Amino acid sequence: MSEWSPDIVQLQARQDQEWLRVEQTYCGRLLAYASRRTGDLQASEDIVQETLLGAVRGIDDFDSNFSFEQYLFGICRNRTIDYLRRKKARTLQVPEEDEGFSGLESLATQSETPSAIVRGRELSDRARDLLVQILRDWVEETWEQDEFLRLCVIEALFSGGWRNRDTWERFQLRDETAVAGIKFRALKRLRQLAAVRESGNDLLHFLALAEEGDQRILDLDVRRVWNQCRVSCPARHWLARFVSKTLEEGPDGYIRFHLEEMKCPWCQANTDDLANKFQEADLKILIDRVAESTQRFLNRD
Repeated sequence: MSEWSPDIVQLQARQDQEWLRVEQTYCGRLLAYASRRTGDLQASEDIVQETLLGAVRGIDDFDSNFSFEQYLFGICRNRTIDYLRRKKARTLQVPEEDEGFSGLESLATQSETPSAIVRGRELSDRARDLLVQILRDWVEETWEQDEFLRLCVIEALFSGGWRNRDTWERFQLRDETAVAGIKFRALKRLRQLAAVRESGNDLLHFLALAEEGDQRILDLDVRRVWNQCRVSCPARHWLARFVSKTLEEGPDGYIRFHLEEMKCPWCQANTDDLANKFQEADLKILIDRVAESTQRFLNRD
């Protein structure tokens, strides 16, 4: 199953057919995301319509550091929060599983994090971009080596912020030192990957400190980057195989962990969509409705 991503230039040029294909491609997964959080199908359909209109309005400012799907989900997240606030939901805080969306609005660090103490030493933008690249390289390399236990452990530590003890018990490793060893080897490999790509020393310095045990800043940035940039999210064709139960034990176990324990909102929405959670006829009605409102906006321009 090939994955399609729209031509941003065509979207910015307000090309009707490109926007129509966006609506046909993404409506199902956006609806799945909103409905998981609101529990109200009608409200979720309204959120999807507002999301696509917001995407049209904001496309000229599209940030290429993120994928188009991230761009859409970021808007959808904000519209969902707006709805919950209007309805005076019990809690107005963003669920912990949605941390990955916060970067689409701001990369600001929360004041209660350790970096509040050492804010002047945070990673530079260039170092953070390099961190994204090498984390993706590491995940791809680990996946190709069928080291899915290692991938689960590192995602738990880097993305979930798990303690060594919790990780050791969850994955039935020998002891906490086994977890520390996996993390140390991952940091060492990341430093090797960074050395290949690095045009400066800003990230290499922090990786070296992390290997020595000083991880206050790096842990913060790794967790944020991992979630914001979806460095470990399986491609949609892997999720399709997971839904159809045709995966081998290794990738199947990793994807299950990623969905059920890491609670990745992006991949949960994609799997709901792939599992045909919504009737095709009902989804077509929504797509037609969204297309009509988008078309009116495009014509107005």
